[in-house]
Amino acid sequence: MKVRDLMQTEVASCPPGTDLASAAMIMWDKDCGVVPVVTPGTRKVNGVITDRDICMALATTGRNPHERTVDEVMSRTPFTLRAEDSIMDAILLMEREHIRRLPVVDANGSLTGMLSINDLIMATRSGWSRTKPHLNPNDVMRAMRGICAHRKRSEEHTSELQSPCNLVCRLLLEKK
Repeated sequence: MKVRDLMQTEVASCPPGTDLASAAMIMWDKDCGVVPVVTPGTRKVNGVITDRDICMALATTGRNPHERTVDEVMSRTPFTLRAEDSIMDAILLMEREHIRRLPVVDANGSLTGMLSINDLIMATRSGWSRTKPHLNPNDVMRAMRGICAHRKRSEEHTSELQSPCNLVCRLLLEKK
């Protein structure tokens, strides 16, 4: 089974300069928790922003969501798939990297779809679709176990995290 068999092809995206309030509205309108950040015109995936990214960025700075841009808080090295990749490759990537949603890109890195853990779960139901293949629930549970596993962080590793949100959290904690 290939990623193309289960991926969603109608995917909302936004450019890097989008304010956080607008990105959150895309998520609300499209009932999703991640939005790929793309270059206008080419739709080349530059990163992704999640609902958690937005919440943490706003909670740690106290700034207005209309004053912050997606570019300030997005993940800049998104894991992606290609439509011709196997579903098992997607499951292993989700498991290893603890991620629920993967942008699907073409050979140029342009957005063509999205594959989520929800797509995998829905494909386990017998008779869920006459046109799409059935997925083994044990394979999906493998991805879920990886996604839900707590990440082990040593003191040394934690102190090396340098994302803007982590830096702000550290500064706020130091002020207390």
